[in-house]
Amino acid sequence: MSHPRHIGYFTNQYPAVSHTFIRREIQALESLGWQVSRFAIRIHPSGVIDEADVSEAGLTRFIVKTSPGEFLTILFKEVLLNAVRFLRTLWFGFRFDRQHARTPLKTLVCFFEACVLKTWVTQEGINHLHVHFGTNSATIAMFAKLLGGTDFSFTVHGPEEFDKPETLGLNTKIKHAKFVVAISSFGKSQLYRWADVGDWQKIAVVHCGLADDFLRAPPAPVPEQPCLVCVGRLCEQKGQMVLLQALAVLVAEQVSVKLVVVGDGPLRGEIETFIQNHQLQDHVELTGSLSGEQVRMQLKQSRAFILPSFAEGLPVVIMEAFAMGRPVISTYVAGIPELVVNGENGWLAPAGSVEDLVAAMRLALFASPQALAEMGLKGRQRVMEQHAVATEAKKLARLFSDLNV
Repeated sequence: MSHPRHIGYFTNQYPAVSHTFIRREIQALESLGWQVSRFAIRIHPSGVIDEADVSEAGLTRFIVKTSPGEFLTILFKEVLLNAVRFLRTLWFGFRFDRQHARTPLKTLVCFFEACVLKTWVTQEGINHLHVHFGTNSATIAMFAKLLGGTDFSFTVHGPEEFDKPETLGLNTKIKHAKFVVAISSFGKSQLYRWADVGDWQKIAVVHCGLADDFLRAPPAPVPEQPCLVCVGRLCEQKGQMVLLQALAVLVAEQVSVKLVVVGDGPLRGEIETFIQNHQLQDHVELTGSLSGEQVRMQLKQSRAFILPSFAEGLPVVIMEAFAMGRPVISTYVAGIPELVVNGENGWLAPAGSVEDLVAAMRLALFASPQALAEMGLKGRQRVMEQHAVATEAKKLARLFSDLNV
């Protein structure tokens, strides 16, 4: 007999260093009495660092780990016992992907993954499937539903979904979903752009949230040393190259400054070359990927957090910095201005502007620790009001309950 409130969570890669917000959301739902089964296509290629994520990996079923025997059994049963839906969904998939410039091979892969997901969800007696990201994971969930599986909903984070909504078939996925979650008002507005007006009522805002371990810990005193910390994947959209250009300006002005860059990614080589060419070795530390606790230690040793992104949803790491009492330097991008208020709890610069970023960094480096602490406390209060995972999970639970899950 199935649990009366048994739901599944599905995403492309889980757990992952950058997906701790999903883990917190699941655990908050479980604390509210929901039974949650975890499914993913694969674990993150770089693996996981946090013990909590290692534990989550042990609770998660991965489609790529399906044995050939199990896969053939699933496929055989679908063809034999579910032939009409099988063929209709396959035909739907080819039409869907042809409309959205996907290749037939990708269609087949998603379709076969949907067969596995639908079988697992049915076997476990799951009443509803919630998906994170409107990319291929939402495509697979949609195919699984059309195969006769359970209904689904999905959370859209951005920026990828907003960069290529037509290619992803966002409008069609919204039509087939029971509801769609945006993580900010900006995200909701972007979903309105691509959804039919009749589907607007399906779209709700549920923020990503922080757990009590972040919110209960007292903020650390702001240090005197002129250290700024940037945490994020080393890629174009996070703006680290512009950050290094701004740093070079400050160093040329003989401003005392150290920048700690946490994360890894495809731009690491270019970043290292820039640091060497501009003789910034004494001013920049590249740590690579760190555990959650190690990130906290870096934030404690900083005066402010900085993330000059070009494209975003609403970065969870900004919430974490605020929770630790650190002001934030970021950009007027996506949902960031909904959390960072220029001159109140941090500073905002136009994305891509080295000059404005230099000015914001100067303010953070020359402000007194007391002034920075006051700004950080205002940010902390904003996070506690808008981004407590216990509160946000209740919003999500109400959406599930309204479906009579």
